[in-house]
Amino acid sequence: MHGNSPKTLRQELLKQRKQFAASERYTQIKDLLAADLKRFLATDGSSVQTIALYWPILDELDLRPSMITWSKNVPGRRLTLPYARPDKHLDFYEWKDGDSLIPSAHNVPEPDPSNLNRPALQPDCILIPCVGWSSSTVNGKTHYWRLGYGGGYFDRTLADLRKKNPKLICIGIGFDWQKLDDDQWSAQTHDEPLDLLLTESGLLR
Repeated sequence: MHGNSPKTLRQELLKQRKQFAASERYTQIKDLLAADLKRFLATDGSSVQTIALYWPILDELDLRPSMITWSKNVPGRRLTLPYARPDKHLDFYEWKDGDSLIPSAHNVPEPDPSNLNRPALQPDCILIPCVGWSSSTVNGKTHYWRLGYGGGYFDRTLADLRKKNPKLICIGIGFDWQKLDDDQWSAQTHDEPLDLLLTESGLLR
């Protein structure tokens, strides 16, 4: 992957993820990540009431079952899914297991904004799958960065949401093998950092 363009890098990483998803290790990691996320939400993230999930595509880890359980354990907890607006920002609408969804322009299942029974909500915590990721250290603090699909939806959305809610928690979901060095990819000025990164190594801060 050395020296490749971001587009070629994404294609190679997605190919690797597809191969990895067919392995027994993939299933084990899914259970590990779900357990680590559950522990975080029971401790440091205990104040979280509304979580923005993602609908898994292209072999992304499926955390829906554990998050559905989390939402049902305590009254008032809610889940949302993203809806991609034409201006390449995301809105989040309440989602419950079994809801009908509509395909986005990129063929990703999304909530229907016209469904009056599922209002738009501001999440306290957002789970974001990574195609790849990197880290950088500034003044002794480590920052984690997400390589996504290239549309910039999450970066624009996070920039807006963080102005409204500085306590918003953004958790990247990935694998250790997806880590990229500076020769492969480095974050740009418009990229928004992750607050936490969840991989099989645990919750990285």
